[in-house]
Amino acid sequence: MSIIKYDPFRELRSLQDEMNRLFLTNYSRPEDREIARGVWSPNVDIFENKDQLVLEAELPGLKPEDVNVSIENNVLTIHGERRFEKKDEDDNFHRVERAYGSFTRSFTLPPTVSSENVNALFDNGVLRLTLAKREEAKPHRIEIKVGEAPKTIKAKA
Repeated sequence: MSIIKYDPFRELRSLQDEMNRLFLTNYSRPEDREIARGVWSPNVDIFENKDQLVLEAELPGLKPEDVNVSIENNVLTIHGERRFEKKDEDDNFHRVERAYGSFTRSFTLPPTVSSENVNALFDNGVLRLTLAKREEAKPHRIEIKVGEAPKTIKAKA
């Protein structure tokens, strides 16, 4: 049987080796891989006022015919595709950072919104969808009347 000298730093060196190996691996975030594949998701702003819910989606470089908007089972879906178009066969791209490919964004509509009355406007690469609120969901003022409170009648015992 051989005697092994105790090394208090052996475990620490082993941990350091594991950490070095972890940082040397080619790790990339999932978002980086999606961009490399051409998957993208347009930015969307959603806001409301007393009469309507408004959704604005940034779709730079797209035309209205490249975008499809639908509502099914109270879910609003925006689908489209931005295609990479090489202008000239002699072009030699050094970097392509803009994402291309198809996209889909879906949003569940609140019950206060009517899916029947939707207005879609496409202007300067921004799609603006306006959804009217249902009449019963709109805030309304209740009038307070001035007068005497009803008198209570006491029962005779």
